[in-house]
Amino acid sequence: MKTHTFNVDEIEGQMLNQLLISAVSPRPIALVSSIDNSGKVNLSPFSFFNIFSFNPPILIFSPSRRSRDNTTKHTYENVLQVPQVSISIVNYAMGQQIALASNRFPKEVNEFEKAGLTPIKSNVVAPPYVGEAPVSFECIVDQVLSLGNEAGSGNLVISKIVRLHINDSCYCPDNLVDLEKLDLIGRMGGSYYCSTRSESRFEIKNPETPIGIGFDQLPKHALGSDVLTGNILGKLASMAQVPSQESLEICRANPEIEIIFEQKELEEKINLLHHKIKDLIKKEQFEEALCCLFLIQ
Repeated sequence: MKTHTFNVDEIEGQMLNQLLISAVSPRPIALVSSIDNSGKVNLSPFSFFNIFSFNPPILIFSPSRRSRDNTTKHTYENVLQVPQVSISIVNYAMGQQIALASNRFPKEVNEFEKAGLTPIKSNVVAPPYVGEAPVSFECIVDQVLSLGNEAGSGNLVISKIVRLHINDSCYCPDNLVDLEKLDLIGRMGGSYYCSTRSESRFEIKNPETPIGIGFDQLPKHALGSDVLTGNILGKLASMAQVPSQESLEICRANPEIEIIFEQKELEEKINLLHHKIKDLIKKEQFEEALCCLFLIQ
């Protein structure tokens, strides 16, 4: 497979930034509320964000130095003064509002007001959380780790969760959070975002116990297929065992399979068989698909 290889030390900063944020995506978005020594609240979104531990429960986000002029953000300055934050998760309904909150307002401007968002008094920490958010976290900042002093350098704000708020609209007692109603968005490269709505969401199940047979046990003709993708082969390689001889004989007797084996050329048989397997996978008939794969070894 052909690739373009870059030496990151030789790439101009803005180009490297675009490469990284496009390649590492989608990223969840933290809408961070912070406060300074005088009690002035700031609200700002960050897509350099994720959960990194649940025992202790740790969220990390990074208010990087601005690439244009190497200045620091109000959030970074605030957490050095008052090591507390409220982190709210962003859903589709809030998308345009977080774009407003991301503007470079003067320090005296209230981003809650500018973005039309509701500040809710936190239980433990000083910064309020966002009332419209589906989920919010009150956090104590354990550590702020600077990654450098150059433009674009990150500042990791390591935050320990002390309170968790889930909006009633998406709270589900059985699964705790209703993914459909959560309706989150993620940050991608450029000005693009993505959605977690059902039409964009799919499930990848972990291999069942016992451990799946693995790619190394699949017939060689499968690994070079132009029809069977890595996802398809991954599902087959996750099956617990190779088909028995009895299963193969039953599969081979299927009239649809018999037609395939009437082809004289081996390559044509394999091509038709791969298309049949692809169709079976779409129908979630995984055992039948695996049997078809092992008819030619």
